Amino acid sequence: MHPAIQILVPVLLVLGVSQARCDVYSWTDENGIRHFSNVSSPQGKKATQIRESVSSGPKKADTSNFLVTKVFDGDTVQVQGQDLEFIIRMVAIDAPETGGSKNKGQPYSQEAKNVLKQLIQGKKVRLKQYGTGGYNRILAEIFSQGININLAMVRQGLAEVYRGRLPEHLDPGPYKKAEADARRRNAGMWSQGKTYKSPKTWRKENPR
Repeated sequence: MHPAIQILVPVLLVLGVSQARCDVYSWTDENGIRHFSNVSSPQGKKATQIRESVSSGPKKADTSNFLVTKVFDGDTVQVQGQDLEFIIRMVAIDAPETGGSKNKGQPYSQEAKNVLKQLIQGKKVRLKQYGTGGYNRILAEIFSQGININLAMVRQGLAEVYRGRLPEHLDPGPYKKAEADARRRNAGMWSQGKTYKSPKTWRKENPR
């Protein structure tokens, strides 16, 4: 998984039962790169405080269009929109690990990354957010032309259902059904049979 360097929080992407407010701070570093944080700027940096608008709920968030500017691997992408740039961890799925610079990576990790690129890189997508996950990445379902891309990756056998705690308001049923079907068809990574290793297991065996 690709860790975000900064705590990146998109304005106007607040989903959930409560409508909590959270101000965002923006500043530009010595290299001219603009950063956003939901905490504050680093010590000694002058930051601009951005007042967050309260979302009216999932319908408003779902209508926001964002441009996918980069695909890091089979379940992590970077998007731009509403004058922000931030990293999305695709919720409910776990794709084979690419390994980074230290490890070779898992089988089908590059296939998963390439397919995700074909599906959404350089395209406008809609997001359904489920809060913030590890490395302060935004957890979200990604939709393109009415298709749930997270679910599509599982259906193609290029991601499994995330083996950890899922957001409370996310229905895991369609994901579990898609994985079971991909397994039966030996699609993608499931063609490895008994040699298949879950990304979760691989990460434990290959710490960064």
